[in-house]
Amino acid sequence: MTIVGELINTSRPAVKEAAKNRDKEMIIDLAIRQAKAGATFIDVNCGNMINNEEETMEWLVNTIQSEVEVPLCIDSPSATALDVGLSLCKYGRPMINSISDEDERYDSVLPLIKKYDAKIVVLCMDSTGMPVTSDDRMKVVHKLQDKLANEGVKDDDMYFDPLVKPVSSVGTAGIEVLETIKKIKIDYPDVHFMCGLSNISYGLPNRAILNRLFVVETMTLGMDGYVLDPTNNKTMADIATSRALLGMDNYCGGYIKAHRSGLLG
Repeated sequence: MTIVGELINTSRPAVKEAAKNRDKEMIIDLAIRQAKAGATFIDVNCGNMINNEEETMEWLVNTIQSEVEVPLCIDSPSATALDVGLSLCKYGRPMINSISDEDERYDSVLPLIKKYDAKIVVLCMDSTGMPVTSDDRMKVVHKLQDKLANEGVKDDDMYFDPLVKPVSSVGTAGIEVLETIKKIKIDYPDVHFMCGLSNISYGLPNRAILNRLFVVETMTLGMDGYVLDPTNNKTMADIATSRALLGMDNYCGGYIKAHRSGLLG
């Protein structure tokens, strides 16, 4: 299970303020708490710092790595900012968030995957825009998997994002993601998955319960990666429990460890 800790993102007002003020203590605290909670990667996203994204990315990466030795997921719409962040990563193989089949994005990110031997989040999206059905998504999956494989990217390094939309605006959003996961698992059993979990509940009350149940539903069909808040004990408890029930936890060692740590309540 790959958990990308989502908290260091300047779309969050407090993080943006900390980045502007170069508040190292706050950023380090967020990084440490996510690492201790079980984050596999720590996401670094300052994409809304339009006037100084590269400088902010450099500061964030260096600040995080001054105290935390966890691989980073460098997350930006800008290939230049991605390059800056990736060039500074020094603990394990980094992850890039993300590539798509949009011409400009594909052409600018592919060289970075090769240059930094990075794992890659692969969006099920092309230049026609956001897909509607699982079949629409699979058309993109087939093209991107083929193109990336031909460039030497291993299936084990691809993390397909089926693009979770809010069920508040698209009633079939959840089922389309579930259908996409099933189809990808059949066609490409060695690839991985990644999604922004909280997108499913956007605009609705009591979002936590929707997010938590969607974790269970998606894990049952093979989802093995999430961008989420790892300091949310209930979500992490659901993941630990689901792993045990789905045969992903040898002798339930992770479940027992979670129990002993108090995570399960």
